Amino acid sequence: MPSRFPGALSQDWEPVVLHKAKPKAQVLRDPKAVNQAIRSGAPVQTVKKFDAGLNKKVAAAPVNARKLDEGTEPAALDRVGVEVRQAIQKARVEKKMSQAELAKQINERTQVVQEYENGKAVPNQAVLAKMEKVLGVKLRGRSGK
Repeated sequence: MPSRFPGALSQDWEPVVLHKAKPKAQVLRDPKAVNQAIRSGAPVQTVKKFDAGLNKKVAAAPVNARKLDEGTEPAALDRVGVEVRQAIQKARVEKKMSQAELAKQINERTQVVQEYENGKAVPNQAVLAKMEKVLGVKLRGRSGK
C-alpha cells in the first residue's frame, strides 16, 4: 500500500506560545479596569486634560497667531496679463474659433480657456504652449508679462 506522505516525516517539538490579545483603548479607559489595575499594583498613568470639564468658549486666535499665518502664506498668485488675454482672444477670433473649439483642440476644458481670456487663470506654461501651437501666436516670454 503506498504511503500518503511522500518523503521523510519529521516532528516539530518546538513549543507553541499563545499570547493574550492586548486590551483595546476603550477597555483601558473603563473605570473598572483602571480600579482593578490600581488594586493589582500595575502602573497607571493619569493625565489631566487642559480645561477639562469647564464650559468655556474657545477664544479667537490671538492677533500674533493671525500675523504669523499672514506672514507664512504665499503672496497672491500672478494672473494672466492683459497682453496675453488680448492675444488669445484676437488669435482665436481671427481663426474663427469658439472657446469650446479651442479648448477641444488643446485638450482642456472650456472653462480653462474662459479663465485665460478673462484674466482669472494662473498661467500654466503647458497650457500656454498648447494655445501657441494651435493659434500660431507667441504667448510666452517677454511679451507675456
